[in-house]
Amino acid sequence: MGKAKKGPRQPVALKSTVSGHITHYTSRNKRNQREKGKGKLELMKYDPIVRKHVLHKEVEKLK
Repeated sequence: MGKAKKGPRQPVALKSTVSGHITHYTSRNKRNQREKGKGKLELMKYDPIVRKHVLHKEVEKLK
């Protein structure tokens, strides 16, 4: 196994605001986050439980 890549990209999970289901995983650039604790990622993504595009919010940072 190799070492973990160190860089500005940070993996996050996105949770649906309607059904509460965690369906999407993505990464964000931590250099764009100027103030700590501010600017949680929010994206419109497809929720297969509701079968609609709904708002998904960042809930945790993955390692």
